[in-house]
Amino acid sequence: QVQFVESGGGLVQLGGSLRLSCAASGFSFGIFTMAWYRQAPGNQRESVATITPGGSRDYGDSVKGRFTISRDNAKNTVYLQMDNLKPEDTAVYHCNTGPRAIFSKWGQGTQVIVSS
Repeated sequence: QVQFVESGGGLVQLGGSLRLSCAASGFSFGIFTMAWYRQAPGNQRESVATITPGGSRDYGDSVKGRFTISRDNAKNTVYLQMDNLKPEDTAVYHCNTGPRAIFSKWGQGTQVIVSS
């Protein structure tokens, strides 16, 4: 059974940093491109960053230069280092495959709140 467990969110001030983790299970993690998504209240879920099995990365325009995605295939875990956080980064963050989420079962997500 596919499962995603996200963690690492919290309340941080403008300009602060957080590191999110997502532990995945129930599928062959190492052969999939993985992605972080976020959804703010009233908005649709958007892709933030993707990373291929080989480590190639891509980012949304709003987070380029501030966020870094990485993965540890031995631990079936994908990470998101978020620096220079802004209030508009406030959202619930999820992981799934990328660039399209193929698994319908999402994790509970991890809440990020950036105060100004």
